[in-house]
Amino acid sequence: MRSTTTGTARLTTLHKLSAAGLTAAAGAAALAFAVTPGQAAEAPSIAVKPVAWTTTDLGAHDHVGTQSDQAAAQAKTDAAAAKVKADAAAKAKADKARADQQAASRSQARTPVKPAAPAKPAAPAAPVKKAYADNLDGWIKESLDILKSKNIPATYEGIKRNVMRESTGNPRAINDWDINAANGVPSKGLLQIIDPTFKAYHVEGTSWDPYDPVANITASCNYAADKYGSMDNVNSAY
Repeated sequence: MRSTTTGTARLTTLHKLSAAGLTAAAGAAALAFAVTPGQAAEAPSIAVKPVAWTTTDLGAHDHVGTQSDQAAAQAKTDAAAAKVKADAAAKAKADKARADQQAASRSQARTPVKPAAPAKPAAPAAPVKKAYADNLDGWIKESLDILKSKNIPATYEGIKRNVMRESTGNPRAINDWDINAANGVPSKGLLQIIDPTFKAYHVEGTSWDPYDPVANITASCNYAADKYGSMDNVNSAY
């Protein structure tokens, strides 16, 4: 029940009794400690039930766990370092063995390599022989090519004109009635040349047979070039 006076609380009977009890208890406690000097006050014995874990115990457990984890991590690091070291040692050993093998191979006596024989120069290709017809036209053309290579002047028309007058184009023609025949050296072949003249003016590379058409023409043209300047200048017996 509150007092009607503002700011003041009224104590009830119960409150008063409680306060009195507290006062008496305090006095009893003071009397208990007021003992004679030299005498110890006997404190009442209170049984304490032990507990399974304490804060100290928990701290020790955590410390042990941390050390175990650190040891495991260190062991793992050491194992990795040992593997790296072992791998490096193995590589160094393999490199040294390879280098030793290469050095030994280079130091071995080597059989000198015999130089290859120089290639023989290829033989010049044989000139392709020009084909000529086996008739008067072909004989004159072949003779002109030979005469040209020997710088002996002559023309197709000059040769043909004299051939037709001397033998009418017969390579086996022979004169057995003129003075040469009477002297035993008849004129022979396309341009009616006697044997001594044929042999004296024979052109190298042709046959030695005076009846051979090409040999007969070239020897006769060689003689005419020497005596008349060219077969073209011959218009009668020569």
